[in-house]
Amino acid sequence: MYIERKLQEKVEKYIDSPEIIAVVGPRQSGKTTLLERIHSRFGDKAVFLSFEDPETISMFETATADFINLYVKNKKALFIDEFQYSPSGGKILKQIYDSHKIKIFISGSSSIDLTVKALKYLVGRVFTFELLPFDFEEFLRAKNIELTRFYIEHVKAGGIEDLSRAHLDFGEDVAAKLAGYFEEYTLYGGYPRVVTAADVKEKEEVLRGLYSTLFLREVKDYLGLTEDYRLHKLIKAFALRVGNLIEYNELGKLSECNFVLLKKYLNFLDKAYICSMIRPFFTNKNKELVKNPKAYMIDNGLRNFIVGDFRDLHSRPDAGALLENAVYSGFRKQGLDIKYWRDKKKNEVDFIIEKNGRLTAIEIKLSLDGCAKNSGMAAFLQEHPGNAALFAYLHGFNENTGNNKGNTCLPAYVL
Repeated sequence: MYIERKLQEKVEKYIDSPEIIAVVGPRQSGKTTLLERIHSRFGDKAVFLSFEDPETISMFETATADFINLYVKNKKALFIDEFQYSPSGGKILKQIYDSHKIKIFISGSSSIDLTVKALKYLVGRVFTFELLPFDFEEFLRAKNIELTRFYIEHVKAGGIEDLSRAHLDFGEDVAAKLAGYFEEYTLYGGYPRVVTAADVKEKEEVLRGLYSTLFLREVKDYLGLTEDYRLHKLIKAFALRVGNLIEYNELGKLSECNFVLLKKYLNFLDKAYICSMIRPFFTNKNKELVKNPKAYMIDNGLRNFIVGDFRDLHSRPDAGALLENAVYSGFRKQGLDIKYWRDKKKNEVDFIIEKNGRLTAIEIKLSLDGCAKNSGMAAFLQEHPGNAALFAYLHGFNENTGNNKGNTCLPAYVL
């Protein structure tokens, strides 16, 4: 079953434009499926290739004229999956683009590889799109299509874009169903093959295979590691600290990495769509560069596999951090500018979203009962008056509006 991706509509807007379309993202996030879906629109006027095939990549690199005669001439579109496997791919693709009127689509599993090997040759000729694992709406579409339709029409309206539309036009039963699905999403993440797995055991096996693949085909290949125990230690230490400030000295000791190696690994893990970091919010932007970032993972399911814990949220001490990571993941997939806020007195707000010159401060709570005034939010609003404040929760129901105890409160699955 094909689960429609939001990115498909965005990409299809540029089908008739001359630019190359590059889709980047982690392995098994659905890039191949997405390109195949778009390829089907062209019928026999397009060709779909994968650079995992050694014969195809060999012809592309060593017999380019033959490649052009076979796959480019008399075609409207050329699709190349796993483009990062071609070391000289960008230069050759530029030659094809400049010499032939053909629409080109490429995909790659590593933003580092595509940037270094392809995109630097294609400046001004390429539009780049990022495809990450399912967001919650796509997850829901795979689980319950009728509820998805209701969710789009009645639930996901407003959010941080328009807090004045915080009235939630649905009942307690729907709220409970959505909260249940969002908890599953928080535990197992949004990788398509994980979402569609038949049961919990299969989900965990898929995540095991995904993690192994990341090491064998991304981490080891790119970093050229013969011993990867330090990286394993670093990833686990990082995963255990989601939602917390990164302490470089502590991570270095736990992973047995010196500072230079630690920064190198963290940068790679970010580019490989495994780990992520957000900076603090300051009106003085220079301060953002020197203060410690907070740790997050791109996908909750992969995070929980790494730490070896798939217990329900009510059974685990890191439930709040997990929910926070799930909300972060959703913001990241929307392409939002995400930061956190912390002052000298250690008052803190989980997320600061800055868009069109307006700030929204967001605190994540496990239940509606937790959406009370707190020192962090109050301190932020005192320092930055006139901006919006929002509490997001998982469990609970407010039949009146998104207002609770004087605060704007919305379910986390609305954001």
